[in-house]
Amino acid sequence: MKKILFVVTALLVLSSCGDNPDETLIVNGKVKGLKKGMLYLQHVPDSVLVTVDSVAINGDGNFSFKTKLLSPEVFYLYLNKKDNNDINDRITFFAEPGTITINTDWNTFDTTAEISGSETQEKLEEFRKNMTGINKRNIEIMMKAAQSENQLSQVSIDSLQNISNRNTQRGYAFAINFALNNKSSFIAPYIALKEIPDANVKYLDSIYSVLSPEVAASKYGKELATLLKKN
Repeated sequence: MKKILFVVTALLVLSSCGDNPDETLIVNGKVKGLKKGMLYLQHVPDSVLVTVDSVAINGDGNFSFKTKLLSPEVFYLYLNKKDNNDINDRITFFAEPGTITINTDWNTFDTTAEISGSETQEKLEEFRKNMTGINKRNIEIMMKAAQSENQLSQVSIDSLQNISNRNTQRGYAFAINFALNNKSSFIAPYIALKEIPDANVKYLDSIYSVLSPEVAASKYGKELATLLKKN
């Protein structure tokens, strides 16, 4: 009888130690056209890129990862094509507890990826889409200066520099407003940390001060608090 009770108790303990849905990340999907290769799930817990898990693809390109995730953060899906070329091999996505699906093509791995299952990822894509136009404008300004057939006068150089500075300020203003307008999203502290860490402290403090308690207690919320203390 005692043995039976011991077994039942052990089973109850094991069942209670199962995966917590609120702390579990599942990443699955398909790399269309990929017949053979290695996929790696990676993130940066501190300052070094770490591989969480890996899976060998041999056949249809389907994959699935499962790992513990205590707080939403940016993860990477890395494909080792063994072509001695690191370009177009890594997908960046904002991971949250739950199931995230990533479908893409092997030859346009990071550019055609379709990601679903993460609200913060949707916010990240929205932010990037708007920033693309601002960054594109800066590139156009630099190309205009570089491709000029005649040597530019100092007045022309100063003019282009002023235009570039205004465009950069426009990017900072957009990033700050985007973070402030999404204070309940984990994207807010991430933008402050990764996109505008050198912005005036008063703007970074303004972002941190409006974060929801849940976001302030997240990985990037805590890192933003640390950055503010240092400054």
